[in-house]
Amino acid sequence: MDAAAASPLLPERFARWFESRGWHPRAHQLELLEMARQRDSVLLVAPTGAGKTLAGFLPSLVALAARGKRKPGSAGRRGVHTLYISPLKALAVDIARNLEAPVEGIGLDIRIETRTGDTPSHKRQRQKHVPPDILLTTPEQIALLLSDAQGRQMLSGIDTIILDELHALVTSKRGDLLSLGLAALRRLSPGLRSIGLSATVAEPDDLRAYLVGQTPDEEPETKRALAGLVTVAGGAEPDISILDTAERLPWSGHSARHAVGEIYRIIKDHRTSLVFVNTRSQAEALFQALWHANDENLPIALHHGSLDVGQRRKVEAAMAAGALRAIVCTSSLDLGIDWGDVDLVVNVGAPKGASRLAQRIGRANHRMDEPSRAILVPANRFEVLECQAALAASRAGHQDTPPLRTGGLDVLAQHVLGCACAGPFDPLELYREIRSAEPYRGLGWEQFEQVVDFVATGGYALRTYERYSRLKREEDGRFRLSHPKIAQQYRLNVGTIVEAPMLKVRLVRSKADGRRTPVGRGGRWLGEIEEWFVEQLALGDTFLFAGEVLRFEGLRENEAYVSRGQAEAPKIPSYQGGKFPLSTYLAASVRAMVADPQSWTALPAQVREWLEIQQLRSALPAPDGLLVETFPRANKHYLVCYPFDGRLAHQTLGMLLTRRLERMGARPMGFVANDYALAVWCLADLGEMIGCGRLSLAELFDEDMLGDDLDAWLAESSLMKRTFRNCAVIAGLIERRHPGQEKSGRQVTISSDLIYDVLHRHEPDHILLQATWQDAATGLLDISRLGELLRRIRERIAHTPLARVSPLAVPVMLEIGKEPVYGEAQEALLADAADDLVREAMG
Repeated sequence: MDAAAASPLLPERFARWFESRGWHPRAHQLELLEMARQRDSVLLVAPTGAGKTLAGFLPSLVALAARGKRKPGSAGRRGVHTLYISPLKALAVDIARNLEAPVEGIGLDIRIETRTGDTPSHKRQRQKHVPPDILLTTPEQIALLLSDAQGRQMLSGIDTIILDELHALVTSKRGDLLSLGLAALRRLSPGLRSIGLSATVAEPDDLRAYLVGQTPDEEPETKRALAGLVTVAGGAEPDISILDTAERLPWSGHSARHAVGEIYRIIKDHRTSLVFVNTRSQAEALFQALWHANDENLPIALHHGSLDVGQRRKVEAAMAAGALRAIVCTSSLDLGIDWGDVDLVVNVGAPKGASRLAQRIGRANHRMDEPSRAILVPANRFEVLECQAALAASRAGHQDTPPLRTGGLDVLAQHVLGCACAGPFDPLELYREIRSAEPYRGLGWEQFEQVVDFVATGGYALRTYERYSRLKREEDGRFRLSHPKIAQQYRLNVGTIVEAPMLKVRLVRSKADGRRTPVGRGGRWLGEIEEWFVEQLALGDTFLFAGEVLRFEGLRENEAYVSRGQAEAPKIPSYQGGKFPLSTYLAASVRAMVADPQSWTALPAQVREWLEIQQLRSALPAPDGLLVETFPRANKHYLVCYPFDGRLAHQTLGMLLTRRLERMGARPMGFVANDYALAVWCLADLGEMIGCGRLSLAELFDEDMLGDDLDAWLAESSLMKRTFRNCAVIAGLIERRHPGQEKSGRQVTISSDLIYDVLHRHEPDHILLQATWQDAATGLLDISRLGELLRRIRERIAHTPLARVSPLAVPVMLEIGKEPVYGEAQEALLADAADDLVREAMG
C-alpha cells in the first residue's frame, strides 16, 4: 500500500477504498484531515480536478464513520453534521451524486440529502424533524431555515460547513446574505469550523476572513481573523485556442452566427462538448442555429436557468450518462460540475474575465493531471482582442475575481426581519453577531439602528403607514414581529436575486391544429420567461424558447400559453441583467494590446489589418490615456472615445457627457456605448469647437462631472429608480409575492417609484437610498469604475480630428439604431448599413 494511503490520519477502510480505485490520497486531502483534527477552518485553493470536493468532505466522512451506525429503534435525534453550501442548485445535485461512490464503496451509514428551491415542500418539512447527516443546500435555504425556530433547531450543533466555489459566493449580495447566515450559525454552533473550496482566487485573504468570525473593536484597521490556507500547485496547463474563422469576422454583435458551421464541425470531432454562451437569449439562438446545421442528428441539448427544473435535470442526467454530444449552456453550468467525459469546452463570445474563463475551461477533462481543452469563438473583432487577452492571462496564471464587497444595507434589513421571524431578538446581541461577519465588520451602531428602525417602521417618512409597521419593541427592549403573517410573507420573498417578473410558459394545442375551444389549462411547463417580453407579443407571434419555435396563444394570470410553431425569423427572449461586465484586468490588457503593434502578430489577419488601417488613418489609443476622434457623417458630427472600461461605465459617461455638451452649446442628439467605446453625436461641429478652443476636452472629461452633474442626472434617471426598486424588494419594503398571489412587474414598479419619490423629497438619508447609492456605484451605473477611468486619463487625452469614420469606430457606430431587446437577432437586418460604414472606414 502507498505510504500516503497508510497515513495514520486515514482510517484503514478509507485507505482500502482509495487503493481499490487505484488512487492514493493527495497531500492536500491529508492536510485537511489534519486541520480537522486541530478544529481549524481552512481555505483550499486548488486547480480543477485536484480532488477539492473529496478533500472538503473527507474529514466529515471520517468523523461520521467513527460515530458508528444508529442502533435500530434507538431514540434521540442526530442533527445535521455537515452543511454543504453551493451557489448553484445543479452543483448541489451533482455533488450528491458524486458522494455516492465513496459512501457506498466504503460502506458508510450516512444519509445525504439536498435542499434547494426545487426540493418538494413535504421533504423540506420532514428534514426539520429527521435531519440528514450531510445536507447540500444553497444560501437562500439557509436564510429560510434561520427564519424559523424549527429550522434553527435543525441547524444547531453543526460540526462543519463546506462552502464550494467560494469566490462565486462572496462577491454578490448572495454572499452578504450568506455571511450573515454564517454568523448566526456560528452562534448556534460555537464549535463550528468552515472549509472553503475554490479554484480561482485573486485575493485569498479576503476569502480566509470570510470563513471565520471576526471580533472587531472600534478601530477600523483591526487585524482580521483568517482561516488557514492550503494551496495546491500544479495541474496540467490548459490547451486553449482561439478559432481563426474562415468566414468574414463580424464588426459587432454577439451571436457568432458566422461560426455556427465551424462550431458544429468542432462538436462532431469531439466526444462531448460544453458550449458556453454569456446570456440565455444567446443560448436559445445558438441552440436553434446548431439544430439547423445538425445534418447528422447528433444529440445536442440546451441548459439555462429559465428552463423547467425537470428539463434541466433530464439534461444533466443524460450528460452524466454520456448520452449527449454537446450542451449549449450559460453560467448555470460553469461552476464545479464534475463530468470527466467532457473533452472540450467551446466558449462563444468573449469570456469577460480571466477567472471566469478558467472556471469554464475546468469543466473539460475534470482531472488534475490531464489538460483541459477549450476553444474560444469571438463573436466580433473587439472580442478577438479580449479573447487574446484572456488567453494570455490564463497562460500567466492571472486571476481577476472581484474583491470582497462591503455588505449591503438592504440585505441586512432582510436578515434582521428574518431573525425576528424566528423569535424576538435583542438588538445589541444581534449587532455583535452581525459585526462578526466580514462584510459587515465595519458596520456602525448608528447605521445598524437605522436599519432596525426601517424594518420596524419603514423609517421617518413612512412610519405613519400601518403596512410598514413590521416589528414591535417589548418592555425588555427586544423586538418581535407585529403580526405572524409577516413571517409568511418574508419566506415567500427571501433572497437577493431580483429577476424581472417571470411568467410560466405552458405548452398547449394550437388553434391552427384544430383546437376549437378557448385556451384552457393543461399541458406541460416549459419554464419561465420575463413578463416584459411577453407583453410585447401579439397573438400568433413566434419566439424561441426551450430550444423550440413557439407560437404565442394567449396570457392568463401568470401563465403564457404557447404551442409549437414554425417561423423563419422567430423573436428571441432577452433577459435583463444577463450580460457580464468586462473585468478591469482584461480591459487593461486589451488597451495595452491595441497600443502595441508588436503584439498583433498573434492576431488573425482580418483583425491585424483592421488595426493597421486604424494606425494609418487615425491613431492608436494609449494604454493609460484616452483617444478622442471627431468626424462628420450624414449631417451630424460625432465624438468617439475608447476607454475600454465596460458598457455600464460607458453608458453612465455618455449620459453625463451629453449634459455637459448641451451646456457647451454642442446640441447633442444621442449616444451609444459598448464594452470598448462610446460614441456621441451632435448638430454642432465638435472638431471645429475643439480646434478653436470653444470646447475643452480636459473640462469635458473632468472628474467633477461626478458631482453636481451626476446628482442632477440621478434625480431624474429611471436607472436610479430601477436600482431602488431592487433594493426595496430585497429589503422587504415591497413584497412581490403574497400568499396566494403575485404582483406583476408593473405593480412593483409603480409601488417602488412612488416610495422613491417620497423618500427622495422627505428623507434623503433613508437607509434604502443609502443602499441604492451603494449599488449604483458598482452596479447598473458603475460609478466607481467611471471615477477610476476619469482619474486615469487626466491630462492624457489625445484628440484626432478626421474627415470620416475611423476603422476602430465602426463597431460602436453599428450599435446606433439597434433594438436593445433583440440585439443579437437584428444583426442581419443591419448588414447593408454595416457594409456602407465599413467601406467608408476601410476603403
